[in-house]
Amino acid sequence: MSESAPSREPHIAAAEAVKAYIRMHRDQLAADGELLSLLVPARADEDGVIDFTRYVLEKLRDENLALKAERDALKSVADRGTRLSDGVKRAILDLIDARSFAEAILAATAAAPAFGADRAVFCIEAADGLAAATSCEGVRLIAPGTVTAVVGPDGMGAILSGGGELLFGRTGYRSLAAFRLRIGSQPALYVLGSLAENRFDGRDCEADLGLFARALERAIRAWLDLPKS
Repeated sequence: MSESAPSREPHIAAAEAVKAYIRMHRDQLAADGELLSLLVPARADEDGVIDFTRYVLEKLRDENLALKAERDALKSVADRGTRLSDGVKRAILDLIDARSFAEAILAATAAAPAFGADRAVFCIEAADGLAAATSCEGVRLIAPGTVTAVVGPDGMGAILSGGGELLFGRTGYRSLAAFRLRIGSQPALYVLGSLAENRFDGRDCEADLGLFARALERAIRAWLDLPKS
C-alpha cells in the first residue's frame, strides 16, 4: 500500500523553501545587504523611530549597490583599454615620448593610419602667441570662427562627411573627424581625413579618437606651457 506525502499549505511550503535556501547560502546572504534588509521588517518604537538594525541594514544595502556600480565602472574602463588597437596605443605612447611641440604635432599627424585616416592635421584659428609653432609641418591656419562652425559653441568633436577644403585646403576627403583642442586662447582642432566614406562611424572609433585628442591636447599644453582654457 503506497503512502502519500502529507500535503501542506502553499504559503507554508514556500516559507520552508526560503528557510532551506537561507541555511544553504548563509555567506551569500551576509554579503547581500539588499537581500538581508528584505528579511528584516522595519520596526518602530512608540515615538516612530526606526530601529538601529534596520538603519544598519539599509546602509549596508546602499554601500553594496555603490560598490557594485564602482566595480562595473572600473570593469568598463579596463575593457576599454583592452579594446584599444595596438596602433592607437603606440600613437598615444609617441605623444607621451614627444620632447617638443614639433614632435607632438609630428606624432599626431603620423597617427592618421592608426585610425584608418589618410591624413591628419592640427588646425588653429590664430597665430598670436604661437607664431613659432605655426611654422611646424602639420599645422594649418584656419579662419576665425571655423572651430565653432565645425563642432558647435560647446561641442568637443564632430564626425563629418565633407569640409576637406576648409580644414585641409583640398577636396577629396569623404570622411572627416574633428576634435576641439583646449590649448589656450586660440581655438584649435585635431582633424583626420579619409578618402573613404563612413570611415569614422561607430562609437568605439569615436571614443578612440576622442581619447587621442585629449592626450594630444595635454602634450601641446605641456610643451607650449599654456594653461587649460
